[in-house]
Amino acid sequence: MAAQMRPRRLVGQGSNSVQLRRYNERIVLQALRRVGAASKADLARLARLTNAAIGGIIQDLAANGLIETHGKRHHGGRGQPATLLRIAPEGAYAFGVRLDRTSIETVLADFSGRIIARQWHDGPLPPPEEAVDLVARDIATLLKRVPADAQARIAGVGLAMPFNLGAWLHELGLSAETFRRWEGVDAAALLEARIDLPVLAENDGTAAAIAELFSGAGRHADDFLYLFLGPAVGGGVVQGGDCLRGVNGNAGDVAMMPVPPSRLASAPRPPGEMDMLLTRASLVALKRHLAHHGVAAGTRADLDRAVAEGHPAVAEWMDDCIAALTPAIWSAISLLDLPLVVVDFDLDGGLPERFLAGLDAALARAAPEARRPPRLMRGSFGPDAGAAGAANLPIFANYSPRTDILTGHLPSGPRSASARPGAPGARIADPGSDAAPLAPGPARVPRAPSM
Repeated sequence: MAAQMRPRRLVGQGSNSVQLRRYNERIVLQALRRVGAASKADLARLARLTNAAIGGIIQDLAANGLIETHGKRHHGGRGQPATLLRIAPEGAYAFGVRLDRTSIETVLADFSGRIIARQWHDGPLPPPEEAVDLVARDIATLLKRVPADAQARIAGVGLAMPFNLGAWLHELGLSAETFRRWEGVDAAALLEARIDLPVLAENDGTAAAIAELFSGAGRHADDFLYLFLGPAVGGGVVQGGDCLRGVNGNAGDVAMMPVPPSRLASAPRPPGEMDMLLTRASLVALKRHLAHHGVAAGTRADLDRAVAEGHPAVAEWMDDCIAALTPAIWSAISLLDLPLVVVDFDLDGGLPERFLAGLDAALARAAPEARRPPRLMRGSFGPDAGAAGAANLPIFANYSPRTDILTGHLPSGPRSASARPGAPGARIADPGSDAAPLAPGPARVPRAPSM
């Protein structure tokens, strides 16, 4: 993966008018994402700006194609009806690549976060060069869905993948031979060398949390723990309207949390007294338990069928999974004091509803004295969470209102392969400088700021 970038400061101290203007523009875009449509007066109030300031910002955002009119609001009273504004879906585009141990998915998303098209490959991850070739071909196929005159508005490619593909394979029941070739591979750099677009890489759990923050639950909540129940369990932490990364990009890596060993006969025995959450809370664990009962479930379709048919092994795994998640969630909530847990799933078939009801009851039973369990919410993207998270990385990097823009810091968010230290011709664009404009330049696809 791309090397970690250290924060730096711009020349000079504090904010300047360019940074403040850029920050306010992004605050307005965030407000529109949250409310859907709003008038100029609404946006002035939501962004806490004067009418003069909001007028100039709206004019610039509209000129750059990032917002558009959306009808009129009729009050039924006197005066002219207010013009409503909204995010312009065609204002920008991004590709998202979810590269997992058991599947590869590539999507095209517009500025509103809507997935327009996708390419999907179900099966064990191939060697690096083969996987990158596959993704490059998929991007070329999806690029045809973007009008020729709009291709300069492509913000980049987000790559979401586990940071340690070759780790914990025993716990996940996977062959080490399959992933040996991935050791030390910079997948983002390999992909960027094949395509004429910047590639921003991020831990898959954090990427999915960014999607939830930018286009899902984050429209209504600024603080939550995010969990994704997929081949392994992933997660992220959202506080104050931003996604935490940690020193090594592993903040919210709930898979590593220690939990008591599983009681399922299908579960591998841990080397010590405690196990890791990913051994029990994962779809790989469900596949393993189904196989123990003589049910082959090599693909997602097989899992969907087992869930829909109500196989007893599914209920046994779900009870075991909830029993593992309950102490893990309470540990996280005790440390972070978050009011909400957003849980998304790689499966449906009625499983999320049953799972959340069981988890809610288990958290309530385990609540310490004088404490209430966090509120639970189902995630917004389901099986699309990883790919949507990846597609949100370049959009989030270019258009989110991070306070780093005001101070001149370069935040340690998604990392651009082209801006890694030592990369030929690498140039770090700061989101508060003129090098990273809100509007893509007309000559070439813009480079997203390295985060």
